[in-house]
Amino acid sequence: MPGIRLFTPFSLRGVTFSNRIVVSPMCQYRAVEGAVNAWHLAHHARFALGGVGGAVIEATAVERDGRISEGCLGLWDDSQIDGFRQLAELYHGQGISVGVQIGHAGRKGSSASPWDGAGPLASASPPRGWPTVAPSAIAHAEGWPIPAALDEAGIARIARSFAASARRAVSAGLDFIEVHGAHGYLLHEFLSPISNSRTDRYGGTSENRARFALDAAQAVRQAVPDAMPVWYRASCVDESAGGVTLDETIELARGLKDIGIDLVDCSSGGIRGPVARSTRPEAPGHQVPYAERIRREAGIPTMAVGLITEPGQANTIVSEGSADLVAIARELLADPNFVYRAARSLGHPTPHALLPENFGFFLARRNMQAPDTSST
Repeated sequence: MPGIRLFTPFSLRGVTFSNRIVVSPMCQYRAVEGAVNAWHLAHHARFALGGVGGAVIEATAVERDGRISEGCLGLWDDSQIDGFRQLAELYHGQGISVGVQIGHAGRKGSSASPWDGAGPLASASPPRGWPTVAPSAIAHAEGWPIPAALDEAGIARIARSFAASARRAVSAGLDFIEVHGAHGYLLHEFLSPISNSRTDRYGGTSENRARFALDAAQAVRQAVPDAMPVWYRASCVDESAGGVTLDETIELARGLKDIGIDLVDCSSGGIRGPVARSTRPEAPGHQVPYAERIRREAGIPTMAVGLITEPGQANTIVSEGSADLVAIARELLADPNFVYRAARSLGHPTPHALLPENFGFFLARRNMQAPDTSST
């Protein structure tokens, strides 16, 4: 609406987001054999009833051995489609566009949940887990197993798995796909010199290191309808010496745009440690400058993510052209009514209209009776 950019619609291909606030993908580590269950439905119902413009379902493995943990969702088998269909219907019932983030964990797979230490399952008692793969036989960290270096046949197989999972997402009725190329997982491992010491066409130069990420993204793009947007989540910088630079990610974004990718979701880090367990102090919106530069220099829409916690901050990001969308994660966990709170804070004339009618009706009456009420 005029003056509040955060509450204007945004369209990509055949999909429109009613506002610029998107639920960021948040791993729940609660699946059994990759299947959606009651926990996931309850988790997402909180946001679907809260008026978000869009949502991205958590990191979902394209192969069973591509899971981060035993509790990760998957779309490696047709039996998993129905659970995702239920999530799609949950959001669609509120007029909200929803997609899924698909990926392969690479050398960071076969790990425990964050609250169990996020370490390798091979070190658990008793040891368990599955073999991991990576661009090179370089362990993620001390105490982690050495992954098997993928050969070109393995690389091609995983690219096909990305495409197959994308087709299952289409069958589930989801609106868009996000390819997970961040946080130290397989596609990011190929991109980073820290984890990629190959000397073939998938290693060495930045162009070669980007090849698999582009191949996987293109496989997804070709597997889904033209009207379906495809996004890519990037770790824009490695935050480690000798790692991926922002200039390299801008070049990657240009390549993604050339193959028909519609948006870059701009995160960072993860190549040397578990992002979910990080306690390093960060400034609010510390990754927004990455989204702004990629949007400006690569000419592709972007989504900003990371410590976006205040309504005014979110509105400024989209109003000033730093990003087209803002992804909210932990702030929505803390307050699933963030959208309503933001609308009231920013002076939206009818914030109750962003919510389901049977919520909005009573909140509108409450606001007429007590217009100075500041709580949600």
